Amino acid sequence: MSSRNNAQTLATDTLARPNLVEAAKGLAPLLRERAAETKQLRRLPDTTWQDLMETGILRGLQPARWGGVEAHPGEFYGAAMEVARAEGCAGWIAGLIGAHPWQLAVFPKEAQAEFWGENPKTTFSSSYIPTGKAERVPGGFGLQGRWSFSSGCDHCQWVMLGAMLDTVEFDGRQVPDFRSFLLPRKDYRIDDNWHVAGLAGTGSKDILVEGAFVPEYRSQSHWDYAREQPLPGWDINPGPLYRLPFGAVFIGTLAGAVLGAAEGFLDTWIEVTRNRVSLGQKLSEDPLTQELVSKASYTIKTVKMRFLQEWDDLMQAAQRGNSLSLAERAELRYSTTRAARLASRAVDRLFEASGGHAIFFNHPLQTRYQDIKAMMGHLGLSPNLPIRLYGAALLGLPVSMPIGVGI
Repeated sequence: MSSRNNAQTLATDTLARPNLVEAAKGLAPLLRERAAETKQLRRLPDTTWQDLMETGILRGLQPARWGGVEAHPGEFYGAAMEVARAEGCAGWIAGLIGAHPWQLAVFPKEAQAEFWGENPKTTFSSSYIPTGKAERVPGGFGLQGRWSFSSGCDHCQWVMLGAMLDTVEFDGRQVPDFRSFLLPRKDYRIDDNWHVAGLAGTGSKDILVEGAFVPEYRSQSHWDYAREQPLPGWDINPGPLYRLPFGAVFIGTLAGAVLGAAEGFLDTWIEVTRNRVSLGQKLSEDPLTQELVSKASYTIKTVKMRFLQEWDDLMQAAQRGNSLSLAERAELRYSTTRAARLASRAVDRLFEASGGHAIFFNHPLQTRYQDIKAMMGHLGLSPNLPIRLYGAALLGLPVSMPIGVGI
């Protein structure tokens, strides 16, 4: 089927189902009501998980052939941002777990059938930082070790883990073979060590593996995502959605959560500040306060608009069959992480003007602020690598693909 026919089918399917963004907005009141419970449980309540599943948000990027929505990424990330706007932890999970099916969709058909064949609502959590050990064994790989920060692992039946293995040649150089490995719940256990200040309700616990076997078809090299050659899953998932860069899809989940949570912080800050009095003056009448909130609102809304526009541009390029150069990927990576940083800084300025009571645990802004700070601590949102790569591209220097999730 041609890309044009795929796009037409996708458009028809979109009209025939509820919009994910509208579904997320409908969940917002419930998510806000459950915020305290989410924090207390240190994971999403079962009702929230079920809501995200039934609305289709967690299956937003899942192939239609396996019971997924296979939505335009702008719609999916728009929905995840609305969830984060209502409650940060739910937004973090909606983005990460909801984007995972994209990666499995480019795995071999055998892996997809094993994973979704009996239950299209099956999900996996992840931990890509290669802290465990992998080795080649007959028929596949041996895996063992500890992996941290596996968000949403309590509700998932599988996990995707990252590890280094041997070396491969890429762009004329030998590099460590950074790979993903997919394991069922029977092959690992969860260490309940998630006691944190920010993103407390994400249940981002450690994964322990003690000598598991992973067959060849359940592993994939991240360098394959950077090569301009077909991936195994394209045979059964030919749509343009699965031609997007893996790095863009993954980093987009992180940045989208920050943008949505920043908008939620702004909403709450306005609500709190509207009737706040300081030294006998209503702050809503203070020119400096008015200037501060105006600038913050403009920044957050502008970076959000650009973020969503870039997904339109990416999908149009994929529909034309165009792949992005490393320089273009570097620009995209910089733009995504820069958007998150600008939104986070706007939140910082608002929080600094929130008064002494904002440091109390029960203040409406406290949990929202801690969640955003925790989001920004993710290595994928660090500005150091994107600035260097984008700067090199602008100056006409070669852009090297980094080891890790890629660009």
